[in-house]
Amino acid sequence: MPRPARHAPDAGSRRFFNGADHCWHVQVTQGETYVTSSGQEVLTTVLGSCIAACIRDPVAGIGGMNHFLLAQGHGEDSGARRYGINAMELLINGLLARGAARARLQAKLFGGAAVIAGLSDVGAGNAEFARRYLEAEDIALAGGDTGGTLPRRIQYWPLTGRARQLSIPPLEAGRLIARERDAIPTQIEGHDVELF
Repeated sequence: MPRPARHAPDAGSRRFFNGADHCWHVQVTQGETYVTSSGQEVLTTVLGSCIAACIRDPVAGIGGMNHFLLAQGHGEDSGARRYGINAMELLINGLLARGAARARLQAKLFGGAAVIAGLSDVGAGNAEFARRYLEAEDIALAGGDTGGTLPRRIQYWPLTGRARQLSIPPLEAGRLIARERDAIPTQIEGHDVELF
């Protein structure tokens, strides 16, 4: 069986077998990128204002997902992977290194919600950055869903390109937002941040 490429600390601890669909589910968290050629893996994430780019080469049978917090930032700190500019490069380079062809890449974008009232709309900026990046790299945008006001849970099957999005109910979303707000400062390098 092909081995997945991981650009994540301890990704194995967030990988579990789901008996309902007979697949391994891999949770991709903020600042991570995951590339695989296994037909038995489903990539999952939870997004608020963050963006997940899901990109695949349908001919090579390889795909992956990233999850980024802000479009751009200083790439020299230990959290550089949480910035879109780095996350997109890591994902695309990971795909190309495993045999994907740039001309065949297809992308779906998810996230970019305005989840915390009163803060600037970081999510819209993240989504716009991701769309512009794909256009500049001449990568086809095949779908997805960005914007809105509710967080979402994403499942992505990288070999087929199938994606499923589940809106997170307001009560659960409130708990997630509060937990993230308590855990991470809302100011990162001068940006108001809508978390997760």
